Amino acid sequence: MTIAHINRIATAVPQHDVHRPFVDFAESMLAEGTVRKLFRRMARLSAIEHRYSFLEPIATEDGSWRDAEKFYVPGSFPGTARRMQMFERFAPQLAKCALDKLALTQEERRGITHVIVTSCTGLYAPGLDFEIVDHLQLNPSVERTMIGFMGCYAAINALKSAHHIVRSEPESKVLVLSLELSSLHLQETHDLEQMLSFLLFADGCSACVVSAQPAGLAMDSFLALNIPETGHLITWRIRELGFDMHLSGQVPGELCRAMKKMGGRVTRGKDPLSVDLWAVHPGGRTILDAVEKGLGLPSDALSYSRQILARYGNMSSATVMFVLKQVMQHAQQGQQGCAMSFGPGVTAETMLFHAA
Repeated sequence: MTIAHINRIATAVPQHDVHRPFVDFAESMLAEGTVRKLFRRMARLSAIEHRYSFLEPIATEDGSWRDAEKFYVPGSFPGTARRMQMFERFAPQLAKCALDKLALTQEERRGITHVIVTSCTGLYAPGLDFEIVDHLQLNPSVERTMIGFMGCYAAINALKSAHHIVRSEPESKVLVLSLELSSLHLQETHDLEQMLSFLLFADGCSACVVSAQPAGLAMDSFLALNIPETGHLITWRIRELGFDMHLSGQVPGELCRAMKKMGGRVTRGKDPLSVDLWAVHPGGRTILDAVEKGLGLPSDALSYSRQILARYGNMSSATVMFVLKQVMQHAQQGQQGCAMSFGPGVTAETMLFHAA
């Protein structure tokens, strides 16, 4: 039976580190007193040190922050049309950066048969799939698939699709790109829970090649696990002022309970402690804590995920690929691993793999 492998992963983020400026900017939109103090405390406890955006933060004379594009002006946040214009302007730049880091040779480019793109933060047509074909000068007849609006677990679904393609057509070589400009969708709000969700998200892009070549990470199996009666806890809807996200504070608790109950299904009957490598989507510190506690894992089991969270924040669908890149760099042949991402449903998309 043909086994599909993730042969190579490249990642890219914009140049502007916005985490500290964002904390100050967001705090200014919240009510003075207890709410602001609580937000500042939660920011310190977030375990995030850096987040990157296509927006350049600029300090003003009064010590506050604004962005160079004057995109987010208090009292006049942009509508959906302008946000999508910015996506169309900046997303291709970030995609090309990741694709260049993938360093495909001319022969490898000629061998690409399929392109899969995931994004839930922007869309236009002709879209990123065409940008990829043009930039890499791929065969114009390459098969293209867009996976949109699935949220943070979309990359696992893209890998699943690539896995099926390679198993059915062993000569295939699939290029998968996951790109998110999450900073496009900040909302002007006085709601603490909503502002805390904005505290997590950032911009980032990953690109990888999947083929039957026995190198990198071999993808063994996939399984989606839905937590009953939690569909209202994570939502993502298009509104007049951008995409409106709801991320409930109840999610970590529900994930912890689900992992305790369904942990054996995640690892397909294996003891979670027997899994060598974990690539868990770092949706936030409390998310990682919930998975660790729910599966009874040691404190260092999710170290790669915690490193990515600290360095980049939550880049939605691209994030788990950043973690898998870390895993690939350190994995030893034969080690068994589990990748997992979470999103609307609430659903965990999981993948078992081993180092080839």
